Amino acid sequence: MSRPPLPPFDAVSAATKVRAAEDAWNTRDPAKVALAYTPDTIWRNRSEFLNGRDEVQAFLARKWAGELD
Repeated sequence: MSRPPLPPFDAVSAATKVRAAEDAWNTRDPAKVALAYTPDTIWRNRSEFLNGRDEVQAFLARKWAGELD
């Protein structure tokens, strides 16, 4: 599954890719945001290490549930 724009990037396509990532993050939808990462992604958040999309999704759900708008 590919999500354009794909490399190599020019200034316009890079800006488009960044905007899409920002828009996804701003939805606060953990499932949607997690799809932007590879299935075997590894995240580090302070002392917590997350492995894979499922753990990223769970982390974001906890994070956003505890934050106020």
